[in-house]
Amino acid sequence: MYYYFVWVRSNRYHGKEALTYSHESVIKTGSLVEVEMQREVVMGVVTGATAEPRFKTKPIRTVYKLPPIPQHLLQVTLWLQSYYPAPLGIISQQLVPAAFSEAVLAKHELPQFAPPDPSSLPPLTAEQTDALAAMQARNSYLLHGTTGSGKTRLYIELALQTIAAGKSALILTPEISLTSQLAANFQKIFGSRVLVLHSQQAPAERRQAWLTSLRTDQPLIIIGPRSALFNPVRKLGLIVLDEAHEAAYKQEQAPQYQAGRVAAQLAVLTGAKLVLGSATPSVSDYFLALQKQRPIIELRHLARGELQPTSMNIIDMRERSLFSRSPYLSQPLIEAVQTALQRGEQTILYLNRRGTARMVLCEHCGWQADCPHCDLPLTYHGDRHELRCHSCDYHAPAPSSCPECGHPSILFKTAGTKAIVEEAERLFPQARIARFDTDNVRAERFEQHYEAITRGEVDILVGTQLLAKGLDLPKLSTLGVILADTSLYMPDFSAEERTYQLLNQVLGRVGRGHVDGHAFVQTYHPEHPLIGFAIRDDYQAFYNYEIAVRKQFLFPPFCFMLKLSCRRASVAAAEKAANKLRELLETGGYKVRVEGPAPSFYEKLQGKFQWQIIVKAVERGELLRIIADLPANWSYDIDPVDLL
Repeated sequence: MYYYFVWVRSNRYHGKEALTYSHESVIKTGSLVEVEMQREVVMGVVTGATAEPRFKTKPIRTVYKLPPIPQHLLQVTLWLQSYYPAPLGIISQQLVPAAFSEAVLAKHELPQFAPPDPSSLPPLTAEQTDALAAMQARNSYLLHGTTGSGKTRLYIELALQTIAAGKSALILTPEISLTSQLAANFQKIFGSRVLVLHSQQAPAERRQAWLTSLRTDQPLIIIGPRSALFNPVRKLGLIVLDEAHEAAYKQEQAPQYQAGRVAAQLAVLTGAKLVLGSATPSVSDYFLALQKQRPIIELRHLARGELQPTSMNIIDMRERSLFSRSPYLSQPLIEAVQTALQRGEQTILYLNRRGTARMVLCEHCGWQADCPHCDLPLTYHGDRHELRCHSCDYHAPAPSSCPECGHPSILFKTAGTKAIVEEAERLFPQARIARFDTDNVRAERFEQHYEAITRGEVDILVGTQLLAKGLDLPKLSTLGVILADTSLYMPDFSAEERTYQLLNQVLGRVGRGHVDGHAFVQTYHPEHPLIGFAIRDDYQAFYNYEIAVRKQFLFPPFCFMLKLSCRRASVAAAEKAANKLRELLETGGYKVRVEGPAPSFYEKLQGKFQWQIIVKAVERGELLRIIADLPANWSYDIDPVDLL
């Protein structure tokens, strides 16, 4: 009899060590198996052999006839457990699929792989050629390329080199909605070597792509969001994080990893080249690149040649005479949209707020519609005539009169994307209009309509930040930022960085070398320096401004951060628990700065009250010590992207 350590894929296993199972024959490390754990049959992966233990072991039920999981993935999972602590049963879910059957394995067939065909690629610009040459010296780079400068063209060139060397490339995107455009660009060159993996695929489609990655010895191009980091390709030669600054690269559930840090560890383990690409690099990434003298490669010119610069128009929303035809769209923006429609060009109307109205209140007595579970303002959705909480999904019919005083004067204020669609339909009845945000059902999602949008079959696109990232639409000429201030005054250390990035990114959707661009930025604060930095595309001025603030108030990258949260049935209980933990932190010998406790930004969630403590440390190990000592009924987020 042989004995093996197995990582089990189960939410129910909260231990930190592999479990021991027995089998009558030799099993390779990395083999996928099926085992019984607490009367539940679960998937697992063998991580090594061991001597016969002193306790009775359960047998491994099934050893799947598959190649073993690559060694570098087992190593990065061990690193993940130490760097982003979480139960091993949950960490293993990143690595091991939920279930397999012999029937599924029998049906799987490897596709035919043809050599890459780069004949349709445009020639590299002089700037791209210089950038590519600079990337040969080292393995880790920050690619700071302005929107439209051809970062994707460089990714493809790097992938061609990687495939020619017999290795695979991993191309990450922050949002599933961006995979369609990126995959289409790569499939023109690499054909069936391109595999797309994300959670919104049908289970069978996702399983087939995963099996192809594990079974083939051919080099592949893997495209997907952060979870694609754990794809079981054999030889990894290139990892690209496109839009590397995006908060979506941080996983919010355990293990709460940052994709960039996992990618860096994978690159170390495999010797792969790592490229962080962005038009607006995160302040932390840029600072660390400077500190560690990593190359920062810049692309400052449009890849398609220079058109006239995008005309930038700042609209002061305090000048209400400019909004005589619409409370949301200024007269200059309306005229620009009409001109675009006459020319057969497209328009984006961008507003980072969902729904029809973000505030529902009684003009007579001041009552406001709040969630009974979360104490947050309910959003009105006009298409369903209902109020909805976007934290706990509570929903109720919209009132026709005030539930407090009975007065019919109910106001719906602060527009969301659905209200902008209604306004656009009123102003431009002949236009084909589509809305894209996270309220879309599957059939309405952007990735389902990407090709039709690219062909110009939608005249006006209305949406949230889903439309701000990575899109290259040949017929897009006009952009309207309905309200540039939506995130500027959020009470968080990352608010100004997020505002600059989103505004700069969405402004980059126009003027990309196809048609002349016209942008209209509506704001109540046209004098704010962040608005000016974004409109001028002046990243260096923004970075100097922001890094000084971070240093003054000790925020990343000048410290590591840990957010500790508790939820209790009453405010008093939450405050008491928070004060008790603060006392433990201050007397526990940790080398940290403790801030708080204080009510969380979302103070009441799902019927319970939330308080939080922020811990800062120069040494990350101090935060790991606190996590190990954390009392029960506390949750944590290490390296949070915000403190809301």
